[in-house]
Amino acid sequence: MTAQVQALYDFTGEPGTTEMSITTGEILTLLNTDIGEGWWEGKNAKGETGLFPAAYVKQLSPEESARVPTKGSIAPHRYDQAADDWGDQQFSAGDSNYQRASHNDDGWDDDWDDDTYSEIGPGGQQNKAQNNQAPLAPLPGMPISDYNQQFDDSASTLGSSMGTVRKSKFAPSTKVSGESYLLGTLNVEVRDSEKVYIIQDEDGYVWSPITQPYTVTVASPKKESKFKGIKSFIAYQLTPSFNNIQVSRRYKHFDWLHERLQEKFTLIPVPPLPDKTISGRYDEQLIERRRVQLQEFVDWMCKHPVLSKCEVWQHFLTCTDDKRWKAGKRQAERDNLLGLNYCISLVVPEKALLQSQVDTISEQCHTFIASMDTAVKNVSNMCLAQGKRFQGPYKSDCQKIGEAFYHLGNSLSFDEGSIVSRSKLTSAIKLTGGAYIEIGKLYEEQPKYDWDPLGDKFHLYKGIVGVFPDVLANHKGAVQKKRECERLTAEHKMEVAQLNEVLRRTDVISYALLAEINHFKAERTTDLKAAMQRFLKQQITFYKNIVNKLEGALTHYDD
Repeated sequence: MTAQVQALYDFTGEPGTTEMSITTGEILTLLNTDIGEGWWEGKNAKGETGLFPAAYVKQLSPEESARVPTKGSIAPHRYDQAADDWGDQQFSAGDSNYQRASHNDDGWDDDWDDDTYSEIGPGGQQNKAQNNQAPLAPLPGMPISDYNQQFDDSASTLGSSMGTVRKSKFAPSTKVSGESYLLGTLNVEVRDSEKVYIIQDEDGYVWSPITQPYTVTVASPKKESKFKGIKSFIAYQLTPSFNNIQVSRRYKHFDWLHERLQEKFTLIPVPPLPDKTISGRYDEQLIERRRVQLQEFVDWMCKHPVLSKCEVWQHFLTCTDDKRWKAGKRQAERDNLLGLNYCISLVVPEKALLQSQVDTISEQCHTFIASMDTAVKNVSNMCLAQGKRFQGPYKSDCQKIGEAFYHLGNSLSFDEGSIVSRSKLTSAIKLTGGAYIEIGKLYEEQPKYDWDPLGDKFHLYKGIVGVFPDVLANHKGAVQKKRECERLTAEHKMEVAQLNEVLRRTDVISYALLAEINHFKAERTTDLKAAMQRFLKQQITFYKNIVNKLEGALTHYDD
């Protein structure tokens, strides 16, 4: 019996391509699963054939095919992507899996970052399954020196011989728990070139400033294809100012980078990418908006003293060789300095921080971020709404006003005989109608000069502000661990020397939080000021153009 699949999601195929539109619940006959890039070929009930994303369908068993459920009767399930060939799995040279992985090792186009998951995938598929368990915390009374040895034992042995094991307080997205840094069990050498310094200036504790500033231009988005035109995509050209060597990156490459950055920097909000889309991927206006938002992402990365020097970011900007790219990807995936463990790279002032002052600043930041989150969402939604009104009702109203005046002028001309009218009034009224029609066109074009850029700027801030609560939570978890260690020391279950190490490392985490808070404050002050100035200048120019149109119409009524 021919294999059948059922659509779990709606998908709209791009016109003029081999893609086929499918609807939720639709039954398709499977023709070919070897297309590659996460695409399958199938035939629908109308006899039409085409390609669709494999992640959008569920393969039916023979029994299910016989029953053929009705549309929408099967709820979409979460897609759990298997570990990629170069991630957690280890193959030997003689293993058939190793040979298959090597054969498919073609640089940019691995299945791990296929468009199905990064460009057109449904929202439920955007977060990959997390199968990594955080390291176990030391038990009360257990010397930290014994922690590594006990951690190497199995969980069952720990449970049976030492009692209940406490779970880590840190975010599950962190592959390597920050406790290994706090408790001094992380044994990783950091090169001098990778160390990050926090210094004190008149604004407080800040990241050491960038010594060699640079910019990156995102330009020339163009549609490209592969597999002889079967698969198409949009590629963006990135040009760093420090070498002027252009690299081509697709949205899925940005998506991969973003995941790596989020895993590594849990005390630094990573700027957001443009929202993912399912349909209209090749619409020129959408492509340009995506380019602008990618430029906002890139600009923020370049201006951040830590993110701008990050190794995976530099690799993303400069690598033009497929083999070196693959090696860099693997290195990034195997990075041990993730989450709070990254703090081992930080060099901070020797001065011990006063916890009460840190708590005060943290609470103030929490209150500010909660208010800021609502505000930036409101502005972002307002920009979107205004853009639609300008291109919709406002434009339409002006055109209706113009048409009404123009028809009035035509009506007046009928009362002046069959000879072509030379009446100034008739002509002036018609010109007034024309002025309003032109004003309607101004409304239609204006959003790309003011509302869209302002909305793109607040899309950036909406993403950054939305991550700050997680940053504060990670810091709070470290402080809680410190207080737990202080309690253990008071109960003579932890040595004072060990506690001092925990206190010092907690201070490093607090220094990082303070530096990031000050960086965000400084950036938003200059960034939002410039954005509002650009917006108001464009608004002033726009309304001056309207006034000029109306004043021009008014002159035609002069005797």
